[in-house]
Amino acid sequence: MLMTGAQIVIECLLEQGVDTIFGYPGGTILNVYDALYQYRDKLTHILTSHEQGASHAADGYARSTGKVGVCMATSGPGATNLVTGLATAYMDSVPVVAITCNQITNLIGKDSFQEVDIMGMTMPITKHNYMIKDIRDLAPAIRRAFKIATSGRPGPVLVDITKDVTAAKYEYEKMPKQEKEIAKDTFTLDEIDQAIEMIKGSKQPFVMSGGGVIISEAAEELKTFVDRLDAPVCDTLMGKGSYPNTCSRYTGMIGMHGTKPTNFGVSQSDLLIVIGARFSDRVTGNTETFASQAKIIHIDIDEAEIDKNIKVDHAIVGDAKEILKALNSRLEKQDHSSWMKTIQELKEKYPLTYDQTILTGPYIIETIDRVTNGEALIVTEVGQHQMWAAQYFKYKHPRQLITSGGLGTMGFGLGAAIGTKLGNREKTVFNIAGDGCFRMNLNEMATVCRNHIPLIQVVLNNQVLGMVRQWQTLFYDQRYSHTILNDGVDFVKLSEAFGAKAYRVTKKDELEDVIKEAIALNAPVLIECVIDQDDKVWPMVAPGGAIVETFTGEDLK
Repeated sequence: MLMTGAQIVIECLLEQGVDTIFGYPGGTILNVYDALYQYRDKLTHILTSHEQGASHAADGYARSTGKVGVCMATSGPGATNLVTGLATAYMDSVPVVAITCNQITNLIGKDSFQEVDIMGMTMPITKHNYMIKDIRDLAPAIRRAFKIATSGRPGPVLVDITKDVTAAKYEYEKMPKQEKEIAKDTFTLDEIDQAIEMIKGSKQPFVMSGGGVIISEAAEELKTFVDRLDAPVCDTLMGKGSYPNTCSRYTGMIGMHGTKPTNFGVSQSDLLIVIGARFSDRVTGNTETFASQAKIIHIDIDEAEIDKNIKVDHAIVGDAKEILKALNSRLEKQDHSSWMKTIQELKEKYPLTYDQTILTGPYIIETIDRVTNGEALIVTEVGQHQMWAAQYFKYKHPRQLITSGGLGTMGFGLGAAIGTKLGNREKTVFNIAGDGCFRMNLNEMATVCRNHIPLIQVVLNNQVLGMVRQWQTLFYDQRYSHTILNDGVDFVKLSEAFGAKAYRVTKKDELEDVIKEAIALNAPVLIECVIDQDDKVWPMVAPGGAIVETFTGEDLK
């Protein structure tokens, strides 16, 4: 069938099972938006307030559903506004396809209006990118983009199309969607057996679960493995929900704001089995001392991660689900009851604690967990509130925490919450933000209200950049350089101006009723929670310190 390039773009998206797109139109992408109008009964397009919001929404949609998130933008500043979102997705291995359009072919490279080299800019932060100057290449490139985004270690792909290609006509032939290929031949049974021998020789094993377990949909296999191993298990920030936080074997998050039972337990273990994690600096602290008493087995789909940050004793490269299946089929039930007793004693000795007399970040998160029975989807911005959300909500399922881990993108949450809610309409979705993060992309409240998206925006307002202030307090002799935000912005009035229902909570006994009412409204809601500016995230490891040196406010006293 003879179609324009713009129509071919939309047909290819439909081929791939896309039902929702996030974007913002402009001059060079007008042909594609005209085609979207023709297909408006087949595709939902969400007009965001800013292109960065579109990229984060596509990211949140992808993380929470396991599907590919799609965003669109015009050339020049439209395309460059996607960059932070693409980098966020790249760092956390999220499958996103971004479609941009550029100036007509004969104006490329002439500094034409709204022309930038978006391919060159995004090369370091995408798995792959394309510039399409010939309509014959268009459909194959879009199909390959989806395959690349989802294969192996997932990530974002950008397809930049010149405007004349979107206007040209070419024969389009529909093709079936290619199913995701799982590589099963990347590891050997000898590698599995070597791991099993190391396990059999271990008396104090510990399992660390990362985001790769979620991506590979290996949560059930992980639980079987941990039970068969008879070992404690911790998670990274990206691994939240890969193992139920309600299970007795679970010890909490690892790293800079990890729990003492986890950080101390890993430091005492003689075998650390790391699955789908990359040993980031926030996890390991001082790499010279990290798990120094343990042999380390590293399971990861990306060979480039092996020995990159931590030298390991044994590596198995491949899909986590397939590797865990192989391990489970050959591993006999182990008995580490004495070690599990030691871990339980650590958990009883070092529980997470906070001030119970006032409204605090931890109390807010615990209340959301309690009211929703731990079934809500939690999206976060980046900072103290993010760490409290990781520590105090008991995640039961994969894809339940949507947060920017590797890049640490302030302003990520609200856009990501839009994508999360539209991908999971039956779920209750909260975006947890600090007042500093909320300011960054609060314009997306207009998107939420215009589209009647029933999500709950919680702002923990301490009138400071809380995490930076915490570092200034602990490591910079309380020199609070440019971290105070006491400018009197009224987030309740601001949200009401956008069209949302808004509440202000200042006391503990107000919170639960407000959360229940917000859920019952099934509408856009903002809840501002006023907390103390010196509320801190505990425990903590000093930057560059050893995780065994985890400390709390009580330790400092």
